[in-house]
Amino acid sequence: MPISLPINSPIKSILKRPFDLALIGFFSFSVFYGFLFSLPEGLGVPVSADSPWPPLRALYDWAVLEEPGHLDPSPNLLAACLFDGFFQAPALVAIIFGLIRQRPWLRTLVLIYVGAAVTNMFFYFAQTFFGPHPPLNTAYYLFFNLPWLLAPMILGLRVYLGKDLQPVG
Repeated sequence: MPISLPINSPIKSILKRPFDLALIGFFSFSVFYGFLFSLPEGLGVPVSADSPWPPLRALYDWAVLEEPGHLDPSPNLLAACLFDGFFQAPALVAIIFGLIRQRPWLRTLVLIYVGAAVTNMFFYFAQTFFGPHPPLNTAYYLFFNLPWLLAPMILGLRVYLGKDLQPVG
C-alpha cells in the first residue's frame, strides 16, 4: 500500500515548536562547523598557527590547549572529519528541511544518520581518550564535544516518538 499524506495535513510553524527550533539551531551550527572546519582538516589542511585556511588557524589555539590530537591527526580523526564534511553536514541540511516542513521521510533519514553519527563519535572519543594525545582537561573537552553525541540521540528519539512525522496511509 503506498504511503500518502492527508490533503489538508497541517504543518505547525517551526516557531511554535521550540524543541525542534533548538535542534535546528544546534544542527545548523554543526553544518557550519562541518564545512568550515572538519572538511578542510579531513582533506589534509593542517591545524597550525600558519595554516593556509583561517578557520584552522583559529582551531590551533583550541588544539594546543584542549585537543592536541588535531595537531598531529591520526587516520581515525581524519576519517571522522571527512564523515562530518561529506556525510553529516549534507544529511543535516536535509534533516533541518525535514524538521521545518515536518516531512514523513525524515524518520528514515534521521535513524540512519543517528546510527552513523553515534558510531562516528564512538570512534572519535576512543581515538581521543585511548590515542597518543588525550585531552588535557577531560571535563572541558567533554563539555564541548559530548553534544555531538547526545544531540543525534535526542533527535532520534524525537522523530521516532513524534506523531507529527508519521506517514498516513
